[in-house]
Amino acid sequence: MTELEKILSALGGDDEEIVDYTQMRRDFEEAMMMYAGAIREVRTKLEVLNDEFKIRSRRNPIHYINSRIKTPASILEKMHRRGYPVTMESLRENMHDIAGVRVICAYGSDIYSIAEMLMKQDDVMVLMVKDYIKNPKANGYRSLHLVIEIPVYFSDKKQFLKVEVQIRTMAMDFWASLEHQIRYKTDGKPSEEISNELRECAEIIHDTDAKMERLYTMMQSL
Repeated sequence: MTELEKILSALGGDDEEIVDYTQMRRDFEEAMMMYAGAIREVRTKLEVLNDEFKIRSRRNPIHYINSRIKTPASILEKMHRRGYPVTMESLRENMHDIAGVRVICAYGSDIYSIAEMLMKQDDVMVLMVKDYIKNPKANGYRSLHLVIEIPVYFSDKKQFLKVEVQIRTMAMDFWASLEHQIRYKTDGKPSEEISNELRECAEIIHDTDAKMERLYTMMQSL
């Protein structure tokens, strides 16, 4: 029995929906291949926009792009935790973050410019927008999250797939990476002192972002 089959067995037990582990494994492999294609489509769109900026504005608003696909174990654990049926149809319907793209920008205004241009494209359907920059999370987290759906073409069909796009500044990404490490080390329950320090750092980083953008604007006007 493969690792995926063991996970399915542990999560589903005698559930009739998870009888054929071999077929489920093949379905997961195909789904992951499709989501990888969706990531490539979104990355290409973003890279084209960045190239256009470089020619028209003589600068690159996108510092770099990261992407990832959730592991089958992570997907199944989340589906089980939320009470979703462990089926391919349920996976496509309920899971919005299997494919993830993170866009790191230089300035805060670049975040909204990139998001607006991406959402205006004819083949991009916007399913959800969560603005954690204007409305930060309680822990200080700031980022713009989009869930979009795009068509991906395969040899025998066109499949519409969801991709979560997170857009943030370099400073926001630095904070988020360290916060994640701290949360992992404390099993997701940092002390009140650490939580307060993290929020304070988030505010400082947000203010620094704003100051750096003002400096850039001043430089452009010279």
